[in-house]
Amino acid sequence: MYRIDFSHPVSVYFVGIGGCGMSSLARILSNAGFQVAGSDRSKSAYTKMLESEGVTVLYGQRAENITDRIDCAVYTSAVPKDNPERVALEGKNIPCLTRAQLLGQIMQYYQTPIAVSGTHGKTTTASMISEILLQAGLDPTVSVGGILKSIGGNSRVGNTGYMVAEADEYTNSFLDFHPKIGVILNIEEDHPDFFKDLADIRSSFRRFAQLLPADGCLIINGDIPDVGEITEGLPCRVITYGFTDRADYYPEDITYDQVGCPSFTLRSPGRAPRRFTLGVRGEHNVSNALAALALADLLSIDDSVINQALLSYHGADRRFEYKGTVGGVTVFDDFAHHPTEISATLKTAAKYPHNRIWCVFQPHTYTRTKALLKQFAEALTLADRVVLADIYPSREPVSLGASLGIHSRMLQQEIQALGRECDYFPTFDEIENFLLENCIKGDLLITMGAGDVVKIGENLLGN
Repeated sequence: MYRIDFSHPVSVYFVGIGGCGMSSLARILSNAGFQVAGSDRSKSAYTKMLESEGVTVLYGQRAENITDRIDCAVYTSAVPKDNPERVALEGKNIPCLTRAQLLGQIMQYYQTPIAVSGTHGKTTTASMISEILLQAGLDPTVSVGGILKSIGGNSRVGNTGYMVAEADEYTNSFLDFHPKIGVILNIEEDHPDFFKDLADIRSSFRRFAQLLPADGCLIINGDIPDVGEITEGLPCRVITYGFTDRADYYPEDITYDQVGCPSFTLRSPGRAPRRFTLGVRGEHNVSNALAALALADLLSIDDSVINQALLSYHGADRRFEYKGTVGGVTVFDDFAHHPTEISATLKTAAKYPHNRIWCVFQPHTYTRTKALLKQFAEALTLADRVVLADIYPSREPVSLGASLGIHSRMLQQEIQALGRECDYFPTFDEIENFLLENCIKGDLLITMGAGDVVKIGENLLGN
């Protein structure tokens, strides 16, 4: 396998540079003196950020983009083998790395690499940890899956031995990592296009936990069913957190302010009770904060620094992100694309002042929608009104929807069968017109999904 050497920067080409994870790594290498370029299908906030920092971004993926000046190329699992750039790279015998392999190699340059994994909450928890380390003056290198306002992007290059990164289980990519501290937030069924079942997913997380060295530490949600199957026999230290006193770290006396931001008393081993307040909303973020608090204690960070960091962290982009108000309707956007995430977001919204909660949901991938159809329907009934867009195929071919026999109308039927009003429209224009005619002052509107559904709210706001 080709190895990146930070003492000898070379020319690196990213196939799909506009992805959140890819753009983060591109920025890290660029800041470290590498010659970085790449391609993507269209402009995005991430490609614009890269271009503003001097990175060359080519739009449209073509064989002629691959030149002999490239020393190494990077691609993700979303790029198929017949992609013209991948074919050209193979024809020129240019060494290639997957995104996960590159991130794993980068981790080896740091004394304390921290990898945050889990089906949900990776970006928020990694961002909380990053915020704490930044305010503690530990100057970490950061690679997260969203725009973190305090670092002005999705990555930064620090000058110490600390690194914080998200660890994605899809295609077992996090098994290429080399963490010193690992975090497992939750383990649920997802990515049915790769994993056979929940047992297969749990096995993957077990293997991730086994990557940790004897002098490392695993911080894990103790509320995960049969959590001992993941932690049994590990050579490293194990710290648990959760919502009951069976965990090492757990909360008491959770309260919420007028917009749903929680405060809670933290119980932890050998410490007096401590009170913390979050700058983000929802009970699920109490759970995320518990993981960050356990890690902060592990690094002996002062409570005053932790409290200030958690209070000043107001979320990454697309995580119950306030977008604006139009005609008295409050517009939020959220990245939720799994039933558990949808439930958490809509429960959070219920604590925010509102008349009715409207959820405009764009299902993400045909395989996930088909596998979790009934769970999606049940989660979406937490909204007062649901509007569905077409399924966003992402890495899957459009033809797969027909071959699987799955369409947003099927989700609409499931939601209606549960007694909730639900409308479906094939275009964003139709959705926007419907919302303009039916949302009234005092309503709360959430655009939700991992595709481009955010454009609906932005169009309504005139952004």
